Parts: sequence; C-alpha cells; structure tokens
Amino acid sequence: MSGDPSEEELEELRKKKMEQLKEQQQGDGDAEAQQAAQEQAEAQKKALLRQHLTDGARKRLNTVKMSKPQVGEQVEQQVVALARSGRIQDQIDEEQMKELLSELTPDSKSFDIKRR
Repeated sequence: MSGDPSEEELEELRKKKMEQLKEQQQGDGDAEAQQAAQEQAEAQKKALLRQHLTDGARKRLNTVKMSKPQVGEQVEQQVVALARSGRIQDQIDEEQMKELLSELTPDSKSFDIKRR
C-alpha cells in the first residue's frame, strides 16, 4: 500500500461525483421549470385582465398598483377569479373598478382632534 487509491476506490469516487452532478442539474431544471410556469401564469393573468378590463379600468388598476401594490394584486386576483368563474359578462369599466376598489379597501380612519 503505497497510498495510491485503488481502481475500485477511484471508480466509486467517480460514481459519487456523477450522482452529485446529476442531482445539481435536476435541481437547476426544476427551478427553470418553476420559473417558466410562473411566467406562463403571469402571461395568462395579463391576457385575462386585458380581455375583461376597459382602458380606463386598466389605467386605474395600474395607478392603484403603483401606490398600493398589495391592494392592486388583490384586485387583480379578484378580477381573474371572476373571469375564470364566468361571472363577468361584459368588460369592467372604470366605474365598476372604482366600486370593486372601494369594496376591497378598508374605510380610512378619520381622527377628530378637539382642543380644550
């Protein structure tokens, strides 16, 4: 035994290394597939919104998303759910978007300050 690894040990190390590389490649493939699925879902959502919202409603929704991203996402999800369930007959116009926004946003609290 001169300290040189035997052929069997080398072969075993090669197999382990190949298995590790395969696992890493599968992990990368899963991440890529997940990314592609997420992009496809986003594209479908945009297509549904474009189909069921008028220009004015889309502008109002984009304005809301700029100031309150969480509320904008919530409204988008609501519109997509309504569209998929078939409960939207025509396009949603700006007035209907205002109603939807007022339903989904909580009433703002007002403060009365009294001086003594």
